[in-house]
Amino acid sequence: MNGHLDAYQSLAETVDRDEPRWAFGSSVTASGIVDTPVEIMMPVPTGAVPGDLAGYCQMLGDDALVCGHRVSEWVSNAPELEEEVALANIALDLLGQARALLARGGFVEGAGRDEDALAFWRDQAQFRNVALAELSDRLDFAHAVARLLVFSSWRFAIMRRLRNSTDPAIAAVAVTAGKELAYHRDYAVRWTLRLGDGTEESHRRMQAALDAVWPYVEELFRTSELERRLIQVGVAIDPSETRTEVSAVLDEVLAAATLSRPAVLAVGTLAGRGGRQGVHTEALGHLLAEMQSLARQHPGATW
Repeated sequence: MNGHLDAYQSLAETVDRDEPRWAFGSSVTASGIVDTPVEIMMPVPTGAVPGDLAGYCQMLGDDALVCGHRVSEWVSNAPELEEEVALANIALDLLGQARALLARGGFVEGAGRDEDALAFWRDQAQFRNVALAELSDRLDFAHAVARLLVFSSWRFAIMRRLRNSTDPAIAAVAVTAGKELAYHRDYAVRWTLRLGDGTEESHRRMQAALDAVWPYVEELFRTSELERRLIQVGVAIDPSETRTEVSAVLDEVLAAATLSRPAVLAVGTLAGRGGRQGVHTEALGHLLAEMQSLARQHPGATW
């Protein structure tokens, strides 16, 4: 397929599941304290503005954190125990990516905020994730599959390119995240095929789920000004360059699943601003209220 990984070839590749789940390994000491990975404390790459790098790490970290929380909502709600375990592992993968990226962003920012502070003590307008990550699936399994299919296909393409980032922390996360996302995409593809080419009812629900998430696909390929600046110094990649690869993968999967590419209008921006600029759907506010509740009710609590 000219210049990108064939979906089924990639899905057939063996992923070494014995490797550490965290981007840098767990590194737990005898005292139970996790050592700070050396990549997180590396100097800012030449030519990059610290504030831009911190913002970019927060973008990538927020995507993983928010989508991971959505996936975690399926624990105890999935149709089978095996699916709960699979979805829990996917959520943990995304949480690991978020931890490393937000830790790097907090260190570069220099304001004394770690990954916990960035996750639990920012308000909705301070998050920089794409809207697709935050959408509520209303506990409709087909919606969860549709979101994961699009999100993992896109993030896999992003991370595959970020392996060459001039920022060592981003590059290290990208290497491990690529392997994890290959599994996430494999999981979503298999369920898309099963539901799309299954019964009349499963086909209808899978198509309806795609119709619901598709308006938020276009945002994935918009390039922010912050990204443009970091592209110039080799830190970031241009998300618009992943469009051909992601579209080809999705088209291949939808055709095999007897599903149609939705013909729906894309969600626009508000005065040119979207998720990357802190403009979100109502769903994110409800998600953060739940995700941040314990930390805000019991500041500084440990267990």
